Amino acid sequence: MEAPRTAEIVSVGTELLLGQIIDTHAATMARVLAECGIGCQRRATVGDNFARIVDTFKAALSRSDIVIAIGGLGPTNDDLTREAMAEAMGDELVFEEAYAEELKAWFAARNYTWVERNNKQAMRPKHGRMIPNPNGTAPGLIAEKDGKVMIALPGPKGEFDPMAEGSVREYLQSAGGGTIIASRTVRICGIGESAVDEILGDLMAQESPTVAPYAQTGEVHVRVTARARSKEEAMQEIVPVCDEIQKRLGKPVYGFDLETLESAILSELERRGETLALAESVTGGGIGRRVTGVPGASKVFSGGVVTYTVETKKQLLGIDPDLLAEHGPVSPEVAVAMATAVQQKFTAGYALATTGNAGPTSDVDGKPVGLCYVALAKPDGSVEVNEHKLRGIREDIRARLEQFALLKLWLSL
Repeated sequence: MEAPRTAEIVSVGTELLLGQIIDTHAATMARVLAECGIGCQRRATVGDNFARIVDTFKAALSRSDIVIAIGGLGPTNDDLTREAMAEAMGDELVFEEAYAEELKAWFAARNYTWVERNNKQAMRPKHGRMIPNPNGTAPGLIAEKDGKVMIALPGPKGEFDPMAEGSVREYLQSAGGGTIIASRTVRICGIGESAVDEILGDLMAQESPTVAPYAQTGEVHVRVTARARSKEEAMQEIVPVCDEIQKRLGKPVYGFDLETLESAILSELERRGETLALAESVTGGGIGRRVTGVPGASKVFSGGVVTYTVETKKQLLGIDPDLLAEHGPVSPEVAVAMATAVQQKFTAGYALATTGNAGPTSDVDGKPVGLCYVALAKPDGSVEVNEHKLRGIREDIRARLEQFALLKLWLSL
């Protein structure tokens, strides 16, 4: 197998640095590179400044075989990618007369006014060629010089996507030496990243397939990656390693690739012929949203209530007012009562309840921000409750508690 080629992605545009646009194109390009057997080593974002763009391109070319620039190919003064591309490669721009005529015809056919500035889009590096743009006037560019490759693509999604997935992919497949990079993700909950690292340390030390963990909210994902001539060959290396990971970690492995914790839970409940009900306070229906986002959830999910206030806890779930007065709504006693009540209300096998204070200030009972409770009522009549002291902003606390609630149910199953 040939030595793997390397690439860097440079996104161009001040709007990206200002946070006005989210850069999804770089993620698309990184995926295409991997599928073509080319490793993406770095990604950079640079504003619309000629000197900085040139410096960024030069640095990327010094490290990588292929540099892909996204954006800045239009006809205006702040579209600087083609000029910076030529400068970084020590090349000169040449005028493509034939393409300029095509542009003029395109404008005329639509009764658009032609201005000389549009000729800028007919410029290309001397050692480059144009990539046809099926949905716009700015062509992409591919330039090869001194063993290095630069590819430039326009920013608008309707133009970028077909080019990246079409002619650029075809070029990269040939540049990748006939190999692909394939991955499988093992999804793990109920065990921390450091513990996963300890258990899988020897697998992470191997060169192929590579094994790398990365933390998610309440989960750890382990990516297993291999390079091969085909996806089938890569999976022959990947699958045994995934099987070994599952064997070592056991119950905390709930799924692979795109499977979510909630989908794994619903599949297991359906297999058991069980149902689920929810009573949510602090999470405000977030668990229900995740559960009902799984196709076929109605086979298992009986229903739920969002009892966000003391009064709705009394009215919808019949929680004893004396219990609420004595312990307060943020308490293990109320969480247990909520889970029991919603289990009975929906005649469900399992019921989850959440209550807590997500902030940003302590509640009326003086319960601190981040203090939360999850209760799980089971088919055998037992109820378990856990206390969580969570940190972060309001959205973080709510998201983490959703995850911990689902995790409690999964581990119980």
